[in-house]
Amino acid sequence: MTELLIGPADRTVTITVQQRTRKTPADTFRILVPIDLPTVFRPVAPFPGITRVANQTAPWDHAGARRNPQFDDGSQADEHLTEYTDGHSFAYQLTNFTNVLSRLAAGIRGEFNVNPDGPGTLIRWTYEFKPLPGRRWILAGPFTPLWRRYMIAALARCVDVIEAGGEPPVGITTSTGSEQS
Repeated sequence: MTELLIGPADRTVTITVQQRTRKTPADTFRILVPIDLPTVFRPVAPFPGITRVANQTAPWDHAGARRNPQFDDGSQADEHLTEYTDGHSFAYQLTNFTNVLSRLAAGIRGEFNVNPDGPGTLIRWTYEFKPLPGRRWILAGPFTPLWRRYMIAALARCVDVIEAGGEPPVGITTSTGSEQS
């Protein structure tokens, strides 16, 4: 089991976004969990997009699964699925960034929650950054609105894919070389 990155005593920086879909929670979760990362995590300046995923433990549906997102700036990170509640939520940690995030945060805890919302679903996505010493002010200040914009764009693309039943809708393309191994 992966050791948890963030504990109760840590002073973190949390960013949460949410969006609704007309799909049921069951359909939303079924499509969201294995979603093609390069399809939805596109570049939003100043942040890179994901071009492919390497070393993925298949399937991506249990705590302990691992993979390495590869970014279009040549960097990568380690991702570990830490929690998985079928049909409702999953959480993951991102560590060992090889880009600028390695100088700002020890790592990130991400979490997706899928909740009933009338006939559809409310998706809530949270990123919790564990700042390196002396870097909290950067993450909590100028970094936050830029990262929130990145998350909003990625979640909107997730919803587009969910609404299309799991296939990228017209206008959303996957990058070439996208391989999940």
